[in-house]
Amino acid sequence: MTSEHSHIPDAETLLTILAEKLSPLLQKNTALVGIQSGGVWVMQNLMAKLEKTMTVHAIEYGTLDVSFYRDDYAKRGLKPENQPSQIPFDVENKHIILIDDVFYTGRTTRAAMNELFDYGRPASITLIALVNRGGRELPISPQITALELSLAATQNLQLVQHADGRLGFTLKSLTPSNQQAVSKHE
Repeated sequence: MTSEHSHIPDAETLLTILAEKLSPLLQKNTALVGIQSGGVWVMQNLMAKLEKTMTVHAIEYGTLDVSFYRDDYAKRGLKPENQPSQIPFDVENKHIILIDDVFYTGRTTRAAMNELFDYGRPASITLIALVNRGGRELPISPQITALELSLAATQNLQLVQHADGRLGFTLKSLTPSNQQAVSKHE
């Protein structure tokens, strides 16, 4: 990790950085896929920023809720905030840009890739995340991030969407009693 922070990063600034890094990757056969819920918020904000600068083609997009594909589903169960995945385009031979908010262990990404392959065989998958907070447990990591941030296992960085649509982060210190419950959600 490249930096250690005790302050909360500015999500809107990070979105601008991520949009600049994402723009050169977009081609005619590219589609964006956001992982519920934070990755979808990031994707929607990125699309709004990219639409201002792109004139060549429309960007296809979809959403994934990976709840059923997680390796801890038996422990977590079905949550009331689960939403159906929506992939309204043919995944076959498409260059997929998979979008998440905060990358941690890699387990959510693994679940998302498993679900994507149920829709077809993409030509490629590129993972982008607003923040890579460290703590990878699988040989998966984002190719593009706006911020590399070292956090202790006892800290939880979570993206939130405010009533006005703007994104922000909360950073919570976990106690031993709630640490296990929160880590299962990442």
